[in-house]
This record gives sequence, C-alpha cells and structure tokens, in this order.
Amino acid sequence: MTIVAPRTPNVGLHLPADEGILLVQGEDRPGIVRAISSALAENGANIVSLDQHTDDPLGGRFFQRTVFHVDDFPAVRPHLEASLEEGLGRGLGLDWSIADRSVPKRVAILASTSDHCLLDLLWRQRRGEIPMTVPMVISNHTSVAEDVRTFGIPFLHVPSQGPDKAAAEARIVELLAGNVDLVVLARYMQILSSDFLANVGVPVINIHHSFLPAFIGAGPYRKAKERGVKLIGATAHYVTEDLDEGPIIEQDVVRVTHADSAADLQRRGADVERAVLTRAVSWHCQDRVIRNGRETVVF
Repeated sequence: MTIVAPRTPNVGLHLPADEGILLVQGEDRPGIVRAISSALAENGANIVSLDQHTDDPLGGRFFQRTVFHVDDFPAVRPHLEASLEEGLGRGLGLDWSIADRSVPKRVAILASTSDHCLLDLLWRQRRGEIPMTVPMVISNHTSVAEDVRTFGIPFLHVPSQGPDKAAAEARIVELLAGNVDLVVLARYMQILSSDFLANVGVPVINIHHSFLPAFIGAGPYRKAKERGVKLIGATAHYVTEDLDEGPIIEQDVVRVTHADSAADLQRRGADVERAVLTRAVSWHCQDRVIRNGRETVVF
C-alpha cells in the first residue's frame, strides 16, 4: 500500500547535498582507520567529521561515524560501496553502512490517547529540527486525529480491542510495508508481539517513564507519589522481544519533592518524555546511533 506524502513540507529542513554518513563497527585491530580513509580518498571523498570509539584497545570492538563529501554522491555511491566492502567487509570483517544525508528518514508514529510526545515530534518535524518526514500517524484511538491532520499528515485509525491483537498488528504491518525507515511508539499503549517485530522490517523506538520495574502497570505517577520518589525520568530505547529491555538510546531525569502532587509528577514526567524521545529520534535520523548487542554507541 502506498501512502500519500505529507502535504506540509519541512519549512526549516535544509539537508546537505553530496554528503554521506559511514558507520563502521567490528573487532578492533590496527589499520581500520587507514582502510576507511583510503576507500573514501580513492573515490574522491573528503572527510567532513569523524568520531570513533574503542571499548577495549586489546581485543575490544571498534566504532566509527564518518561524515564525508563527494561530488555527485549518488553516481559515485555504487563504486564507493564496492571499495568499502572490499576493504572493510571482506578485508577486515567489519560491518558497515552508508546513508545519504540529503534523504530524510521516513518515520511512522504510533500513538494512543496521550499526545505530548506525538505533537512534539510533529512540531519539530515541521520546523525542520529533525531530518525526517512523517508519512503517517497510526493510532488505536481517534482522539488525536484532528491534531495530526492540522500538520497535513495522514491519520490512520487501527483499533486494537480484545486480547487478540493479531489482526490489528497485521493491518499496521501492511500500512508500514515499504513506506517507512523507522517506527516510533509515542506513548502507544500496546505491547507489540514478536511476530510484529519480525515482520515490520525496520527499527522501532519506544519511550517510557523510568519508574520501571518498581512502578509497572497503570498509574505509575500515583504509585511514585505514594513512595515519595525524589527523581522522575524517562528512557528511550529500541524495541526488542524482551519488554522494555531493548538497547537504551537516551535517558534523563528531573528532581521532585514531597510538595509535588501526582498530577505535578505526571506533568513534569511528560516534559522529560518529550525531550528524551525527541533526542533519541533525532539521533537515529542523523545516523548517530550504532547498536552493539544490548547497548548502543551514540556519537
């Protein structure tokens, strides 16, 4: 199924042409940086910025993010990829990927009734603060429909009542297929099955309050108030089959006191959730995140 592109453009989005991002990871060893630089230089590419990290110089893992410029990047890209595979893939056994900085990520947002994370992402996307387009918003409720449509973005209602969510998940997968590069759960209050994650074919980012596992279930801010918490926060992570156990991208906290009501905690918690999710989505869309097993490296 083809989804019509958003009608409202990113008014402030200015993405550089002829620039690429190269992500590399694998077993650390001498000669990796030279191999990367040689492959880029052989194809006329100039390095704009470079960040690297090794978790252990003796037998650890190597990570690098390189931004480069090369004239007529789309035409050069196939030959560059062949050079990288020869030097990095077959030559050094490294995993690597290239992204075109001029092409924004296509991001589908799933939401339920809470709108704070959803609307913050849509607002920042419209302002051009995140290099992404939003081809659709999918919700199991209709309460956010009108707000979404004011951004010129298609709103799709997929109900998910009852214990069996298979039909709803199948419909969402059908809508997403071939249309997105990332799925964001902006307070989408449904647990995704392993079948959904296997079939969706793109990364999924979730946001939740950092009270887990002490305050699981409904009413976490009320439970937190009853326990007299002094910090509240939020965590953005990639979704895996293990509930709320995926690799963490970003976290933050704010200090609270005994004078804050449960409503105050919820309001302040919503602010943290918005900020944490926005940063995580932005970093992913800028190709700053490398997944390494159960953790991430964020450049």
